[in-house]
Order: sequence, then C-alpha cells, then structure tokens
Amino acid sequence: MLKTNSQPMILPTFINPLGEDNQVSKRNQVGQPKLDLLQPLRQWLDDMEIQNRKLAQFIAKLIPAQCPFERDIMLFGHKIAHIPPMCKLNPLYDQFVGLRFRALCYLVDQCGEDIQSYC
Repeated sequence: MLKTNSQPMILPTFINPLGEDNQVSKRNQVGQPKLDLLQPLRQWLDDMEIQNRKLAQFIAKLIPAQCPFERDIMLFGHKIAHIPPMCKLNPLYDQFVGLRFRALCYLVDQCGEDIQSYC
C-alpha cells in the first residue's frame, strides 16, 4: 500500500498480478484454437506484386473505388431508407483495397499513367 497526499492507495487494484489472470487468459487462448480458412487467400493477395501494366489496369477497373451497394432510397424527393455500405462485410475487403492501391501506385510510379479515370 502506498500513501500519497495522506490517502492510502492500493496497487493491486490498478495492476493485474502475474498470477491468476494471465493463466486464465492463456488457457482460453490454448483451449480454443482459431481456424482461419481464408488466411492462405489473404496471404496470396497481400503478397501479389504488380509488374504488368495490363494487369494493373484490369485490377484498377475491376475493384471499385467506392462501395457500389450504398444507396439512398428516395420517394417523391424524400429519403425513406438508406442501404449502408456492405463492402466491410467482405472478409477480403482489406486485401482487395490494398491490391487496388498497389495497382494504382504501379500505374503512376512505373508507367507514368494518369489514374483519374480509375477514380
């Protein structure tokens, strides 16, 4: 117990001891292994290098810059419903966005192409 400003402060309330809490969390991590079936595909997409102009152009055209599913439903000029973007529900969303970014960077840096037509 520490005393600061004449008020006692008990340290174990602020610091987790290395005893029980860490052992419980280790048991939960070891007892329930996570199986990620998409990990090989994620790794393949992350490791893909863009070294071909036509491939980079194809990827930039194929993967949209914005989520195409987000919509406002209008009736007589009034918004009655909103469909949220569902791209984030795609488990490979981050990999596709990264791949598109690498393709656009290749087109700009290596080919000197103007990418405004892809945006």
